[in-house]
Amino acid sequence: MRPASISFSSKWIHAIVWPLLLGIPGILLWDQQFFGLSVSFYLITTLYHIGLFYFNAFYLYPKLLNKRTWWLYVICLFAIVAVSGFAKVFFLQFDADFRFTPMTQRLVFFPLMPFLFASIIFRLVYDRIRFERMEKEARAQRLDAELKLLRSQISPHFLFNMLTNMVSMARLQSKLLEPSLIRLSELLRYMLYESNEEKIAIGKEIEHIENYVALQQLRFGEDANIALTVKNDYPEGMIEPMLLVPFIENAFKHGIGMVKEPFIRISLNVKAHMLHFTVVNNYNPANQSKDKHSGIGLSNVQSRLELLYANNYQLNITNENGIYSVHLNCKLL
Repeated sequence: MRPASISFSSKWIHAIVWPLLLGIPGILLWDQQFFGLSVSFYLITTLYHIGLFYFNAFYLYPKLLNKRTWWLYVICLFAIVAVSGFAKVFFLQFDADFRFTPMTQRLVFFPLMPFLFASIIFRLVYDRIRFERMEKEARAQRLDAELKLLRSQISPHFLFNMLTNMVSMARLQSKLLEPSLIRLSELLRYMLYESNEEKIAIGKEIEHIENYVALQQLRFGEDANIALTVKNDYPEGMIEPMLLVPFIENAFKHGIGMVKEPFIRISLNVKAHMLHFTVVNNYNPANQSKDKHSGIGLSNVQSRLELLYANNYQLNITNENGIYSVHLNCKLL
């Protein structure tokens, strides 16, 4: 774990707050008394308080405030307050114009407390932000690893069935063999190579979906009612690779097989920076068997949507009466 440091954005806050705290009283009251105290005393002690602010936030608090040494942290805070008070009184003795009054006593002893309290609050907020950032980075790394697994994990059942179909077409000398081989090679190239980019053109993702659906239609033929509707009015749009395919793979995996009159409806409409994507399929609720990797695709894509698109997407999944529906609206960034 890297040592604590102030983030770039928070540096600007510190750079603005401290000069205001130091400069405004100094400008307004220069060569005058600050409620019975010289302005030079105010400036010097404020600088000292700022130093204690960072000393407590980045050394005492992280080093001592834990289950074993919390008592030592409390002692250190009391010691700082006591020593600072005595030091201020000692140096004020050399100011011939200084007089102890209720107001000057408060100005001498009290200001340190808000600085220490503010440093504790600052550290709590800092730790929370740092924790969330590290958690987000760890989550991104985990999702990246899962995406690499998803890219490399081509379903052996899918490949086996495609190759079996192509062997049959070769024996029958079918004219569909060559275009099917081309589609399969393009599908594999996309999954293994082109999807390594952080973002790709929406057209490439659509082409991958079309190849995948066409191969599945070749596999199932008239045994399933498969429909794909595509409309792309924003070809320059960019999207995360392999973002939509897992929903379609899930539909084919569970929507065809022990179900009467299986159907899969896929609709993809891209218009004005917005992607509207829908997958609807029927399935047999009694047949819920899955292979051990079947859930990684959907869980991965939902996590990626939350991490990469944040408030720029809306995903609705319904599962009622043997009909599974996915509706995704996503802003292409």
